[in-house]
Amino acid sequence: MGYKLKEGIFYTKSDEWVSLDGDIATVGISDYAQDKLGDIVYIEEVAKGKKVKQSEVFITIESVKAASDLNAPVSGEVIEVNVDVVGTPSIINQDPYGKGWIVKIKVKDPNEVSNLMSDKEYSEYRKE
Repeated sequence: MGYKLKEGIFYTKSDEWVSLDGDIATVGISDYAQDKLGDIVYIEEVAKGKKVKQSEVFITIESVKAASDLNAPVSGEVIEVNVDVVGTPSIINQDPYGKGWIVKIKVKDPNEVSNLMSDKEYSEYRKE
């Protein structure tokens, strides 16, 4: 395994991660995803107040290799956008679980987390 995982957060099969603090979800892409994408050069700025639904596309990210759609790991409303990442997308490559977070979402249904994978489950899913 050539990528890092972070314990205590949840992952999607489409390689987004989410950490929860009460009903606020911080969302980013996994180290695996940023590694496969390569140098990230653009991330679409999602509007505050945008309503998102679990597993539906909510933002586009581009690298030197490809453009990819990101899916919302949980349903809710975007309450904060990481403007540093929008201005300097390569932060995601350097620190995907820290400074490279993308948005914060006010979670509509906390039970949706049961549809996500733990770090151990994601590790098994992404075994290469």
